[in-house]
Amino acid sequence: MGRDLLAGDTLVERIRGRLLDAHGRRGRELVDYLLTPTEIHVLSRLAHDDSPGDLARAVANIVARWVREVQAVRGPVFAGRYRAHRVSSDAALRDDVRMLAWRPVTLGLCTLPTHHSHSALRTALGLRRALGFDARPLLDLFGDPVPAARKALRVWVGQRPSELQMRQWELARGLALAIGTVGPLQRMAREVRGPAAALVAAGGADGIDGALRILEGWVLARLGVRGVVSLAVETGATGARGRALVACLAMDIGLCPAASVARHFKRAKATLSEQMKACRQRPDDRRILETTRSRIVEEATALWSRAR
Repeated sequence: MGRDLLAGDTLVERIRGRLLDAHGRRGRELVDYLLTPTEIHVLSRLAHDDSPGDLARAVANIVARWVREVQAVRGPVFAGRYRAHRVSSDAALRDDVRMLAWRPVTLGLCTLPTHHSHSALRTALGLRRALGFDARPLLDLFGDPVPAARKALRVWVGQRPSELQMRQWELARGLALAIGTVGPLQRMAREVRGPAAALVAAGGADGIDGALRILEGWVLARLGVRGVVSLAVETGATGARGRALVACLAMDIGLCPAASVARHFKRAKATLSEQMKACRQRPDDRRILETTRSRIVEEATALWSRAR
């Protein structure tokens, strides 16, 4: 958001009501929501013929008008386009519920998730009147009957995510940008998701540069190269092959373009591109590139942690 949503209780309740009304369409189910001064988060189940874009427009168009009426300031209400993320399973949905619960704490709005008034959590736990919100879809994720589900939900959100987990979630949801020094300018910033977000989060303050070094360590281990600190200084066929593998992986997982990898290794992009092409044609290298993304992240971050 580009404005303060919590500037007045009346506006907040109108926005909450609009979220509920937008889910009145057949096939839509509101599981969880969170309102902060600058963000609107919604976890929803949608019918196969529905789309996140339709839901976002059903909320944003009306909310933007209300905000302009209350806050007579020129300029856009929303700082950018909505972002949607498909949740693959109930386990992943529970993870998002926990992350949303702790988001206000991360933003410094409160000290505990249950202290934030403008979310579905307090209603689900029985700390606030429902006022039209059906907490059953949220509680169903944690069992039955309602008292047992509430207890399980409270225990679940009571487990605070680590800084690494929260950072990865923020990057994957577009709430934070990955920063690096391997762009055409001195600093670069880009959105990353999935495996790329996990690697950037593991890289800490080094951002994209750190993520590339993590990938580099994994590639060196897969190639069985010992005693090499950096592929940037490795000469010969092994160095060229390793750099090409890092570049291919960086592009495949959406970490950064090949030009950024070339700058990271201080090599010409044209040369690296030719090596990448050859890399994708070699059977041994294709097997490395076909490693599942989850395995790459798990092994690479483990190697990185042990090396530090």
